[in-house]
Amino acid sequence: MIPLINRWAERFWTIAGSVSIRTKILGLAVGLVLLAGISNTLLTRQVLVQNMEAQLRDQSVSVARDLAARAAEPILLNNLLALQDLLLETQSNNPSFRYAFIVDAHGQILAHTFEGGFPLALVELNAASGDQHHHTLLLATNEGMIYDTAVPILDGKLGTARVGLSTTAVQNALARVTLQSLMATLTILALGFLVASFLTHILTRPIVELVEATRHVARADYSLTVRPWAKDELGSLAQAFNQMTDDLKQMQTLRAERERLQQMLLERVIAAQEEERRRIARELHDSTSQSLTSLLVGLRTLEANCSEVDQEKVGELRQIAAQTLEEVHHLAMQLRPRVLDDVGLPAALERLVFEWQSRLHIPIDLMITPGTQRLPPAVETALYRIIQEALTNIARHSSARSASILVERRQNHVITVIEDNGVGFDPQKYPNDHRIGILGMQERAKQLGGRLTIESEHGEGTSIFVEIPLEDHELEIKREETHPAGG
Repeated sequence: MIPLINRWAERFWTIAGSVSIRTKILGLAVGLVLLAGISNTLLTRQVLVQNMEAQLRDQSVSVARDLAARAAEPILLNNLLALQDLLLETQSNNPSFRYAFIVDAHGQILAHTFEGGFPLALVELNAASGDQHHHTLLLATNEGMIYDTAVPILDGKLGTARVGLSTTAVQNALARVTLQSLMATLTILALGFLVASFLTHILTRPIVELVEATRHVARADYSLTVRPWAKDELGSLAQAFNQMTDDLKQMQTLRAERERLQQMLLERVIAAQEEERRRIARELHDSTSQSLTSLLVGLRTLEANCSEVDQEKVGELRQIAAQTLEEVHHLAMQLRPRVLDDVGLPAALERLVFEWQSRLHIPIDLMITPGTQRLPPAVETALYRIIQEALTNIARHSSARSASILVERRQNHVITVIEDNGVGFDPQKYPNDHRIGILGMQERAKQLGGRLTIESEHGEGTSIFVEIPLEDHELEIKREETHPAGG
């Protein structure tokens, strides 16, 4: 039983909870008015029924007694005509009058008001129920309920006067009162509905505006304010909400300004980093490489003019210098490959992949579609660094047996996909040694208005998707070519 009650209670609260506050308040007001009106109507009807039936019963006794007192003289004088007039007069003076008749002490009918014959059953009923004073019965007939009262004439010596009063008038009066009460209830209900609608509008409109404002706040739109309707709790809530949105708006402005400054700082750092890499690579190539080359030439000349023992030592020094020169060339290329500036991204990637395969002996499938021969310099630099960092992560962490690189231009976007068949990892939980490199890759793509996505699972390898828009960068290059700096 208890689980059933709990289930019904839960269902009721589920339905009630899905209804709006306005509907709940209107339903409560209408329900209270209906309950009060119907209860008042039923109670009023019950009281009226009891009072009017008691009055009708007393009236029946009073009319019967009056008729019995006035009928004694015509009976003694054997004046049946006067006795009949007395009955007709009694009938005309009582709106609820249904019938009246007089019987003598032997049960003979002396006068009556019935038309079309007298019902003898009333005489038998009277004989069975009469007494020395009066007797009243509530009879059910085809025409409704009747209060039938019998009163003895001169203690029954001259007979009995019998009067029947119908409850039809009482029922009609009760029906009119009930109808009027119901109409009053409906009128009050209509007025109550209008008043409740007005009140619910006043009460719920601030709540509706607050709900709408919260939806705007959820979309990071803090422009909508809530107007306080009154100086009550809802007005205080609206003011607090407006203060909150103002604070959030200021925080959003500060955050946007901070992100803008951070983006500008990041762009300058990356630009300064690339410029510094370019300068160091140029210094290594132009200065350090030339010095090492001169050292090799001098060692070769020295080797030709030395003794056999010294030639062996000079040869070892020359090999060290040659290895150092090769490492300097590799370092310069890692810092900033000149081929990236001179020829473009495809040639730089081909050289990067060639050197990477030569050192690590892992096959790489490089595919560059037509249309990507020359891209905006910033895009080429970003893609080169992202691919370079991805290959570094593959070499350090993936234990991959092979990898592939795809660079494709699709209308106004360039797409890059880097995949390997290594051990994989959870992208939601970057290892500490992955974090800096991955964040750097994401920041480079974000700086150019693009996005970088990583898909990986343990044992399933890793895929990196990079998408960078080209339209804005190409327009910027055209503007610079059309209006060069200092032009």
